[in-house]
Amino acid sequence: MDRRTFLESIGRGAASVYLGARNLTAGTALTERLGVTSDEITADFEAALKFIREFGLRWVEVRNLWNSYVTESSLEECRKAKTLLDKYGVKLSVLDTALYKCNLPGTKTTRKDDYPYQEQEALLRRALERSEILGTRFIRIFSFWRVDSPETVFDRVVEHLQKACEIARASGRILLLENVGGATAETGAEAAQLLKAIPDLGLLWDPNNAYCAGERPCPDGYNHLDKKRIYHVHLRDAGRDPRTNRCEWRPVGKGDVDNVGLLRALLDGGFQGTLNLETHYQRPDKNKELATRESLKGLLQAIESV
Repeated sequence: MDRRTFLESIGRGAASVYLGARNLTAGTALTERLGVTSDEITADFEAALKFIREFGLRWVEVRNLWNSYVTESSLEECRKAKTLLDKYGVKLSVLDTALYKCNLPGTKTTRKDDYPYQEQEALLRRALERSEILGTRFIRIFSFWRVDSPETVFDRVVEHLQKACEIARASGRILLLENVGGATAETGAEAAQLLKAIPDLGLLWDPNNAYCAGERPCPDGYNHLDKKRIYHVHLRDAGRDPRTNRCEWRPVGKGDVDNVGLLRALLDGGFQGTLNLETHYQRPDKNKELATRESLKGLLQAIESV
């Protein structure tokens, strides 16, 4: 072997070691921030925490506690849940609510309110109280049901969300807007407009919801976002039915969403928040735990590839 060939072989070996170390470091950093929505595993909160710890994860997002939405759970149930969180060494990333998953007053859509408009402030107050017990600063909200011309109600949506942010801030909490189909903010670009108008608002970015709304989440949607305002990210996979073109949820790695690419973009953008598998995908037998297990394994494989 001549000197040049020898040096080139050393260079290739060093590059291989560097890339392997980078992948290990990146994968570890991402896995340490990864959790799962508990009721996507099972309604049994303790069983969900055991599942999470089985995979070495330490975060959970809570939408339902046992058989009720967390904002409807009793304070005693929340205290019981906090005891279980402490027992298993799991932290609550985000407390989910259906805040502003309703029609804006004076508008009509085909969608039914999760809670009537007049109950929204009480719903927020319940969320604040429960977030205190469960130990998180972050509360998930929405942006009202979408009207035919969202720009015509934009300022009114901003007014309502800003008021809610002020209430939350007084309690030391941050509201995180989730982009979701059927809402004023369906995509990353639309969420970015609300973030720009409301300085106190954070983002729960859902790339798959954006995909289903017709946006390429990464790089297109991601490039619109203020990276410092992304506190939490929902992960799963999605594709379109070739016959109907309707969006459908799939296990991670078996859809069209580039999870590896968006995870790399998050790392490169200095993301410091938490990640969460929100499975949604259903198996033919409707077994939620097995569906989440399948999707989580796919997600962990994606993380290893980052």
